Amino acid sequence: MAVNPLIQRARLRRREALPLIGALFTAKPGEGMAASPQVLEEWLRATPAERKQGLTASLERIRQLDGSIHAWVQVMPQPQIADGPLAGIPFAAKDIMETRALVTEYGSPIYKGRHGTEDAAMIRRFESLGAILMGKTHTTQFAYRTPGPTRNPRNLEHTPGGSSSGSAAAVAAGMVPFAMGTQTAGSILRPASYCGITGFKPTFGTLSLVGVLPFAHSLDTLGLFTNTPAGMLKLWGALGQSTGRDEELMVGTPESFPERWPEVEPAMAKAFGDAIARLRKRGWKLQPVPLKPLLDRLVDESHVVMFYEGARFHADRYKQYGDRLEDMAQLVREGSKISDQRYRDALSVIAKGKDEIAAQHRRTPIILVPAATGPAPRGLTSTGNPAMNAPWTALGTPAITIPMPVGSALPLGLQLTGAAGQDARVVRTAVRIAASLADV
Repeated sequence: MAVNPLIQRARLRRREALPLIGALFTAKPGEGMAASPQVLEEWLRATPAERKQGLTASLERIRQLDGSIHAWVQVMPQPQIADGPLAGIPFAAKDIMETRALVTEYGSPIYKGRHGTEDAAMIRRFESLGAILMGKTHTTQFAYRTPGPTRNPRNLEHTPGGSSSGSAAAVAAGMVPFAMGTQTAGSILRPASYCGITGFKPTFGTLSLVGVLPFAHSLDTLGLFTNTPAGMLKLWGALGQSTGRDEELMVGTPESFPERWPEVEPAMAKAFGDAIARLRKRGWKLQPVPLKPLLDRLVDESHVVMFYEGARFHADRYKQYGDRLEDMAQLVREGSKISDQRYRDALSVIAKGKDEIAAQHRRTPIILVPAATGPAPRGLTSTGNPAMNAPWTALGTPAITIPMPVGSALPLGLQLTGAAGQDARVVRTAVRIAASLADV
């Protein structure tokens, strides 16, 4: 198979890009650049020649933008090894996913220059469909709190969220049409909300984590970023997953919102309320549901599980490196103090929560909640609050974030959740809801 000569020449290890003015970052993908496929739907419609041109344009976009955004650890497009539905389409992988030809540094200077011994299973899967791995994207250290250098493409003074910071930013900036991330609390859904794109956390265990650095084995979930829910549905189908059918569904909304949701900031409360009002006006069947007590319990108990499991997985690393692990070192110290019984109790609460939410999803097959507590925080010292996502990670149910209409303000996401295994329903409903929310 012929390899694009640009792939053989590309060796953009770090940044050689030019700083650009803020207006370019707030543009939609493709604006200010030569015409080429941008969102995944356009790539899938493109001819082989147009996809080749699009790959060249993507590399140029990275060259121009990444000196300011810092989405990438390494850009070195890998050879296309197969034909398939994603032939010639570039994608990005979070830097906790093993790669032989590219570095896998876990976001930590301790592992600078490290290469894996094999490619992660989902990298191999996408490559088997013809996709081209463009490179590795920044993560917070060990997919926990210590931020990397990535900035939010919508406003460079704000965080892109984490821990899948670089993957979300790369898609939002139009550098690649899709990317992989992982979520242990809110590391896909929150960055998608902050960056104004679509992020999907499938049902727990659906996508392979073989070759991905673990954090908390009961919570870790591999997920995806695209610009739009329509693109996500296409990507889900390309993976051989069911894409379902359109359905008329009762949709749940949070009861007593925002009065009993003090963690939700005014901007998010208003955008979410406006979105619900617009959906009701356009004929959606909406029903308030009593979510808050359950979700509050799950935030607390998932925290226990994450700290207990994370501390034990990283215990040997902590013995070797100590405080060089930064925030992860503190997690190991705190998590090591959690007793086996407290951990078992947390798992029991989560198991009961799964029964409760399954019963609720029988009444309201889709539930809507804010995708984050508010817009992306200013600065890079924090990647934001995962409270709106962590419960759904603990439950293992599919959840997707789509952008809400906010004009020129910082992006805000709407989160849809569904019953375990109903991934196609969640993504397909997100496509319909996005159409209902779109400006007409």
